[in-house]
Amino acid sequence: MTDLAPHELRVLLAVGSEGGFSAAAVVLGLTQSAVSHSVRTSERKLGAVLFGRGRSGATPTAAGQRALAHARQVLRLLEVMGAEVRGAETGTAAGPLRIAAFRSAALHLLPRALERLTARHPEIVPEVRIVREVGPGTAGEVLEGRADLGIATIGTTSPVPPRLVGGVLVEEGYALVHPAGHAAPRSLPLVDWTENCTSYTRQWWAEQDWLPAATVEAEDDGAVLSMVSSGFGMAVMPELSLIGAPPSVQITDLGPDRPTRSVGYVTTPELVKSLAVRALIRELRAVRQPG
Repeated sequence: MTDLAPHELRVLLAVGSEGGFSAAAVVLGLTQSAVSHSVRTSERKLGAVLFGRGRSGATPTAAGQRALAHARQVLRLLEVMGAEVRGAETGTAAGPLRIAAFRSAALHLLPRALERLTARHPEIVPEVRIVREVGPGTAGEVLEGRADLGIATIGTTSPVPPRLVGGVLVEEGYALVHPAGHAAPRSLPLVDWTENCTSYTRQWWAEQDWLPAATVEAEDDGAVLSMVSSGFGMAVMPELSLIGAPPSVQITDLGPDRPTRSVGYVTTPELVKSLAVRALIRELRAVRQPG
């Protein structure tokens, strides 16, 4: 097999992002025939069909989705190589640093780390995307080559997803949250959101006879906190989500058997060696305690 050249990878990504050969040609400033020829050449080199062709455009096949993820990662490594070579003599890091984080981490954990990072490395430009921690979540963004580092919820039995490296930053416990002063908070309706009940808390959740099925599924933890604050119900929430909770809510400890979840960072084995990612990990570790 002959290796794919960077320009061939860029063509694949353009077809994938634009959903068709003609649209990709416009973005790349090429003819449609040149784009088609490049894709066919790449498919021949890889020995797999990468896109399904139809009236609606071009749709990545399973092989194509894997190829696009690798293409993003390879092109990103070429960018990192250029930045680090230019900064080799001074040991400085520069350029964009792509970060994926779920909402509460982006609000309460990441800002302090980025403040320290940019103070020490002013030429690093953080690019943060808020990603819902369901399905592939932030780790999926890293695996797909869309992020250099993800702030992810990770388990204790499988700390880091396959093909990634990382580590735990925060072990946060869950607490019962309810309207302040309510005489019987456990009698209230349960308010929840999709990202909350992960595999790490599901067993505990199922063992609690006093916890009813959620009657309200909110969009995120901020909406849950707002509903509890207004007296609508109770919730079981992790510590990061409770930073800055209003005085109209009361936070009650669930005892020594309370559920916990791990919040950590994930990245690729290649990018973890880069100056920018290493610098961010140092700052995340320095500010990892909630509050």
